[in-house]
Amino acid sequence: MTNRVLLNNVDHGDLRVLTGHGAAFGDNINQVLVFPTEFEAVQREYPIFFRKDADGAFQAVALLGLDRDENLFLDQRGWNARYVPAVQQRGPFSIALRERDGEPMIHVDLDHPRVRAGEGEPVFLPAGGNSPYLQHVARLLGLIYDGLEIGKAMFESLAAAELVEPVDVEIKLDDHVQYDLPDLYTISQARFAALDGPALAALHQAGFLAAAQWVLSSLGNVGTLVELKNRKRALAA
Repeated sequence: MTNRVLLNNVDHGDLRVLTGHGAAFGDNINQVLVFPTEFEAVQREYPIFFRKDADGAFQAVALLGLDRDENLFLDQRGWNARYVPAVQQRGPFSIALRERDGEPMIHVDLDHPRVRAGEGEPVFLPAGGNSPYLQHVARLLGLIYDGLEIGKAMFESLAAAELVEPVDVEIKLDDHVQYDLPDLYTISQARFAALDGPALAALHQAGFLAAAQWVLSSLGNVGTLVELKNRKRALAA
């Protein structure tokens, strides 16, 4: 259940939010939605793949683990990476459009596990202004909001260039343990390399040439997942 309300400094002047990471906050997931607006940061840490949602539309995800409910970047100290995807950083906050004019407004889920009386980062300053934390959240929500808008156009451009293809992700840890990750897609490296001048120009002009390159470069992080998984197995042995 959620208790999502419009955020304001009158009703929520004393609101504080826990900003750490852990299973209690829903961080124990093996995939997380990511957006073109954060691809540059995401590709330095995680493999980026595509998958289809319930309506058959493509969305991008960062792969965090191999087993269900497994985030290999998460331990008792928190989330061990230089960048945490925006969806997991935003905490109890979301954006909804105001009915009368369509302006995006920040909402907060007061029943979210990060909202705990008297604990965490203040959302508002004592005089009522936005705290540095809320300013950070606003930037994250803008990144997500813009990313949702850009994502559709990105996938249309990638499809027009025939760059998206299904991929069989097979990760073998030893002679007895192998993971086969289904229903994932990626950028075809061969087709990307074969793009001619007009196709490259069209992709660049649309603003998605760099995004395609970041997705391809992110695939090297599958090796990081294998390393983290083997380290976890060794500790459990």
